[in-house]
Amino acid sequence: MNDLTAVRLYFPIGARAKATRFWHHLSAPALGHHLLRAAHRARIQQAVMHPVSAGYLSGDRLSYQSVEATHLRLPQCIELIDTEGRLRRFLHDHAEEIEKVQVVLYRCEFPLAQTKPSHAEA
Repeated sequence: MNDLTAVRLYFPIGARAKATRFWHHLSAPALGHHLLRAAHRARIQQAVMHPVSAGYLSGDRLSYQSVEATHLRLPQCIELIDTEGRLRRFLHDHAEEIEKVQVVLYRCEFPLAQTKPSHAEA
């Protein structure tokens, strides 16, 4: 039985995590890297930061990544995969950090693994 669930977190690449240490007050860590480290510490099965070359978030203008500079409103996406309960617990534990993050949660389905062709279909 496969009960995997995926959650995708969408936010601007320029988003910063809350300062938790003295040095963070000078330069807060990037939200994306902070969430990846937090997922690793929480032992989430899989975490991936997807590369984004262009896109927009709700209410923003279209942004592009260029060789010269990256626009701070360029979307960033982190995908976490684990059981729904563990993901919901992670989201709850980090609710304050992700209050302005768009969160999309969906169940993973494996239609080929669950259905075997009958002799009539072969």
